[in-house]
Amino acid sequence: MHFDTIAIIGRHQDSGLDAPLRELADSILASGGRVLVEADTARNTGVNEFMVADYATIGAQADLAIVMGGDGTMLGAARQLALYDVPMVGINHGRLGFITDIPLHNALDAVTRILDGQYEAEDRILLEGRVIRDGKVMYSGLALNDVVLNRAGRGGMIEVRVELNDAFMYSQRSDGLIIATPTGSTAYSLAVNGPIVHPSLSALLIVPVAPQTLSNRPIVLPDTGTIGLTITALGRVESGASVHFDMQTWSDCQPGDRIEVCRSPHSVRFVHPTGYSYFSTLRRKLYWNHMPQPSDDSE
Repeated sequence: MHFDTIAIIGRHQDSGLDAPLRELADSILASGGRVLVEADTARNTGVNEFMVADYATIGAQADLAIVMGGDGTMLGAARQLALYDVPMVGINHGRLGFITDIPLHNALDAVTRILDGQYEAEDRILLEGRVIRDGKVMYSGLALNDVVLNRAGRGGMIEVRVELNDAFMYSQRSDGLIIATPTGSTAYSLAVNGPIVHPSLSALLIVPVAPQTLSNRPIVLPDTGTIGLTITALGRVESGASVHFDMQTWSDCQPGDRIEVCRSPHSVRFVHPTGYSYFSTLRRKLYWNHMPQPSDDSE
């Protein structure tokens, strides 16, 4: 891959983001690249002295997208740009940063190395799902992390029938159910004791949220099938439920609704500076190995 036109996307809610965005854009221009700044980023940060572009234009013209923000910013950009196969780099200007893995203070050096060809690329799977009621699609969306069925507010437990390729797996009463990608295994799934799954694996996770029966455990499935969740009952008459596709929500689930989730034909390509280690990211973010260790990477 050769990167001539680079799009910059920022978490525009962050104060003080304009300075590092400008510094990054100037560095790209100095290296001979062409810069596009995503329209909402430009409007909300005031970084509008460069070429401003919407996602469709970025998809058509950019060879690389650099996302500066937290994982939420990357999730939103990834869903947009996966349709165009634009590779992405994540610079962490948020808190946790599993997929925006480059620390802000290393950003310019990392981007320079990537533009010089010193990089590694990996593909991450996406989910696509839809909510079906009486044979009609009520909502559909993409997710890089997970699709989550949750009870609404203080409503009672949700009763769900779970199927894989129309084959019955089990029925469950719980606060919710997570269908996650390996990328999403370090997100909400991890918080409810789901397993960490290496992102190179072709797999989907089903992880219950506070199940009534403790024998309902997380399960890892091949990513070649379709997972079906049918809401058979809500805990109370006034209860509701919602489905979240990463940060996008359908909040009007009713008994009888069916949520179907499968691997999307699209994927997201992440680009890292040479020497990137997934396990290094886990060690930093999950505070593994508190004892001093010999330095074996760029931590």
